[in-house]
Amino acid sequence: MPHPGAVLLTATAGYALLQVLGRHSGSTAFERRSVLPGDAVVPSPQMVTDHAITIDAPAQQVWPWLTQMGWHLGGYYSPAWVDRLLFPQNWPSLEHLDPALLRHLEVGDQIPDGEPGTATYLVHEVDAPHVLVLASTTHVPPGWDAKYGATLSWTWCFVLTDQSDGRCRLHLRVRGRLSPWWFTLLYSAAVVPADAVMATGMLRGLKRRVEADPAPRVSGRHPYDAHAVPAA
Repeated sequence: MPHPGAVLLTATAGYALLQVLGRHSGSTAFERRSVLPGDAVVPSPQMVTDHAITIDAPAQQVWPWLTQMGWHLGGYYSPAWVDRLLFPQNWPSLEHLDPALLRHLEVGDQIPDGEPGTATYLVHEVDAPHVLVLASTTHVPPGWDAKYGATLSWTWCFVLTDQSDGRCRLHLRVRGRLSPWWFTLLYSAAVVPADAVMATGMLRGLKRRVEADPAPRVSGRHPYDAHAVPAA
């Protein structure tokens, strides 16, 4: 039987690794130091994560996949087991583009991230096909704002940079500021390590789909339409 001290040491080291991967996986030191659009939306953030990936396609080809993201839309391209386990009320992430879901995003547009009346993102800044900044103050667990005074202000910033070889670099930065202190601690302890799977899986899922270049087709999905029949 393993010594309890050894088990504790291994668990602690594994958790520390997840904290690092949850904040920095795939990104370079230069990318983490860079100033990105939307950084000023959340001043003095208590949590910042940077994830990045190189996609074998130009930004123009990646951009449509970002425009169809959202709850009961294209999803977030997370691994299928993540969709099933953590977001069973949502539909699986699409494996293709759906012309009916593609959007010409503008500042102020909403991207649903839950059932009606729950979490949504607002488009704060957009410069197709290179910059998309989403902002939210709605991702507090239901009732926690009234009961505990919990607040969360955060941004997702997607930056697509074309490279000379025809590929592009996709950099995702998340910045968040929370209150009270225990909510900040809980978020950092649970959500940041989860991003080692969530954010990395999202970027890898997006890369796989873009590079596969499947033919667009209608999925039958419509936001909040309980009678729509989702297709894979």
